[in-house]
Amino acid sequence: MSETTESRVRADTRYDDMVRIEGGAFTMGSDHHYPEERPAHKVRVDSFRIDRHAVTNRDFARFVEATGHVTQAEKPADPADYPDADPSMLVPASVVFVPPPGPVDLRNHFHWWQYVPGADWRHPRGPESSLDGLEDHPVVHVAYADVLAYAQWIGKDVPTEAEWEFAAKGGRDGTEYAWGDELVPNGRHMANTWQGEFPWELKPEDGFAWTAPVGSFEPNGYGLYDMIGNVWEWTADWYQDHARIQQRSCCTRENPRGAERDASLDPRDPARVPRRVMKGGSHLCAPNYCRRYRPAARMAQPVDTSTCHVGFRLVVRG
Repeated sequence: MSETTESRVRADTRYDDMVRIEGGAFTMGSDHHYPEERPAHKVRVDSFRIDRHAVTNRDFARFVEATGHVTQAEKPADPADYPDADPSMLVPASVVFVPPPGPVDLRNHFHWWQYVPGADWRHPRGPESSLDGLEDHPVVHVAYADVLAYAQWIGKDVPTEAEWEFAAKGGRDGTEYAWGDELVPNGRHMANTWQGEFPWELKPEDGFAWTAPVGSFEPNGYGLYDMIGNVWEWTADWYQDHARIQQRSCCTRENPRGAERDASLDPRDPARVPRRVMKGGSHLCAPNYCRRYRPAARMAQPVDTSTCHVGFRLVVRG
């Protein structure tokens, strides 16, 4: 198949597993949880299509086979970008969750996150692991550049934070969770999250101790799967606190975008790596540590960093 023909086939089929979301206004953010979610404010977005589920290992393998793409985790880091780094840390590697043997100080995430040489999208838990049986799980260990490369290949875009949050709500504007006001209604788990004391005691009452195949839980009101839990998902917005954004606007914001790149830099970060917003929480979100299994929740993710619990889905606008 020629490149032109292949591109036409992708264009013709890219809507096959997408859901059209009619645009509208909603309340973005929350005044009741973490500071970075405040203040709740009115936003309006135009109509768009969004992937029904996160991009899977099967999807990503098809892209890599067609393009020869090498992910950031599979390449050694450039010493010029990290002048103070230990050279032994500049090998191909990614960040993996490794549970400690017992309770630890939750203020220090290095108790459970490890930079593991040989970890990448094909080896999600380290060099000895594989994708056997994980073909329909969301792809992980993808940095933002990898997401952009996939999006360009398939002819889609990365969602803005506002588009993502609007879609995650599933038509519910005002409930705590994407499905209502109870985390586990009538004892039924609605997303792949952590049960037990994080990070050492996992009681997989929802049926999964790691990622789950996409579509394992009930869809939201728009028919979208796993917008909450399973894996965090990249958005296109540079990170900035809602409060700083709202200082520039008194009214409903139309199709908002995040900060300018310079505003996303963390002054505490010696590498000054810009950060994008990620949304949705993951299978590692727990009531005793990370209550970010809500549409309004958000976190900043350095664009050069891939982990075992961050993936993505894409949109087509118009």
